[in-house]
Amino acid sequence: MRVLVAGGAGFVGRSLCHVLVDRGHAVTAASRSPDAARLPDGVETTALDVTEPDLTAAIAGHDAVVNLVALPSHVQPRGRSHEAVHYDGTRHLVAASEKTGVERFVQLSGLGVDDGVETAYFRAKRRAERVVRDSSLKYVIYRPSVVFGDGCAFVPFVERMVPPLVTPLPGGGRMRLQPIWVEDLTPLIADGLEDDRHADRCYEIGGPERLTLAETVTTIRGGGVVVPIPMALAGIAARAVDPLPWIPFGRDQYRALQSDNTTTDDALAAFGVDPDSLRTLSAYIDQSRGER
Repeated sequence: MRVLVAGGAGFVGRSLCHVLVDRGHAVTAASRSPDAARLPDGVETTALDVTEPDLTAAIAGHDAVVNLVALPSHVQPRGRSHEAVHYDGTRHLVAASEKTGVERFVQLSGLGVDDGVETAYFRAKRRAERVVRDSSLKYVIYRPSVVFGDGCAFVPFVERMVPPLVTPLPGGGRMRLQPIWVEDLTPLIADGLEDDRHADRCYEIGGPERLTLAETVTTIRGGGVVVPIPMALAGIAARAVDPLPWIPFGRDQYRALQSDNTTTDDALAAFGVDPDSLRTLSAYIDQSRGER
């Protein structure tokens, strides 16, 4: 199968390219500035900006497209909004895929898009899912919780932004996450490309643990004391700093903290995966510290 991975040079994309090459597929990693040196041997690269309306030249000749292009939920770089990247980008990829005869379209969405959390990130992801569902393509949609691993944005963000000894968290960090290791996630994405049983399905994917935000932060920071910040006070602070682009906590992040980011019906069984076989966040962090 000839597979174009949009966002193939990114964190999840590099791992997926390895899996697809190992399974014998011909892979093209597409991104705005693809770096072939960071990809497995044999992977072709092509420049692709999903905000461009006509992507047919890049998509032509491929049997399947995987859309991994994303902005981190906690940032919105100037000139590249969630709407432009997640929603419009998906529209452009889907239109080109329909025009060029692509057989399978895989969309990486996000856990929580249907939970009523009104943020720019979730709105754009939700609208993008609708575009995929309403298309003529056979599709698979994945909604993972937080994805961690080498090259991820989440772990460095926590290490950079959270004090190591005393950690103030809204509501004491009670909201729950279900972090999944990137190398546990990408084989499931590859399965969705290959197996027709997964066609036209949407899967919630979470890791083996349901951790509170406080537990997640202390695991990454190697300990520390969590100091609860009343949610009402955190809301006031979020509104005050929301216009400041260099502070990665505003009203959207405050809204997201009010709902758990865990699966309702984890789809691991559909892929024949035992949750106990998955890597935990603590095991990953322990190994990472040992390699430093």
